[in-house]
Amino acid sequence: MQEESDKFRNYINSDYQERVERLYLQKNAKQTYDYALSRKEKYTKQIQSGTTKRTIMEAVDYLNNIVDESDPDNNQPQIQHAMQTAEACREARPNDDWFHLVGFIHDLGKVIADSSMGGLEQWEVVGDTFPVGCAFSEKHVFSKGFAANPDSSNPKYSSPHGIYSPGCGLKNIIMAWGHDEYLHLVLRNYKDCSLPEEAYNIIRFHSFYPWHNKGEYKHLMDEADEKALVFVNLFQKCDLYSKSEVRYDYTKLKPYYESLVQKYIPGILSW
Repeated sequence: MQEESDKFRNYINSDYQERVERLYLQKNAKQTYDYALSRKEKYTKQIQSGTTKRTIMEAVDYLNNIVDESDPDNNQPQIQHAMQTAEACREARPNDDWFHLVGFIHDLGKVIADSSMGGLEQWEVVGDTFPVGCAFSEKHVFSKGFAANPDSSNPKYSSPHGIYSPGCGLKNIIMAWGHDEYLHLVLRNYKDCSLPEEAYNIIRFHSFYPWHNKGEYKHLMDEADEKALVFVNLFQKCDLYSKSEVRYDYTKLKPYYESLVQKYIPGILSW
């Protein structure tokens, strides 16, 4: 009998294998330290400038337009994945409504792939993420793509610790740019967001599979990361194992999640 975990993230026998492999080879080759840092600096300035304003629910509407080309499991618009994950979170921890909300918005950063919100290429937005500025893990998806990444041959960035010190903590690491980093920046820069710290860690690191799924990069962790890992792993079961062809009716679920937005992230945010 096939194990539950074997049903998902099967990159070799996926119906979308060609599309997924093409994206990852491009992503792994182009996500350098300089690139990731420049994107983080650019979007920090953009968010702080307040030129683009949206409520969370307005941003959620853009998920109807986005299909994640890195996902080997399905080809559904991201609004469906948001509801699948949120409902799985709701079942797993019924008394922690902030956890339900994180499930609903965890991939909301993917809106920067929409032409109205930035129009970035998919390799800049989706897929598993990883630290830059230190050696890449061979356990990453399609790690062969790192051979074409200039940082792989740069002594400054290619040692296990790279530019970082042992136990420096993941909060001090520059991660490959993508939807996780973007949404994390948006929420950190919004003074009226009252989500707990566990929520921020889930949002920033839920795509960091080499860490939470393969046990890599432990040499960079501090004590806070050990605690964060517990919640990230709990969330990941809801994120991954909720994938299916079951489609939810957004009009029926929307009032509940809209109420959580009003509780934890009310008002208009800068994007």
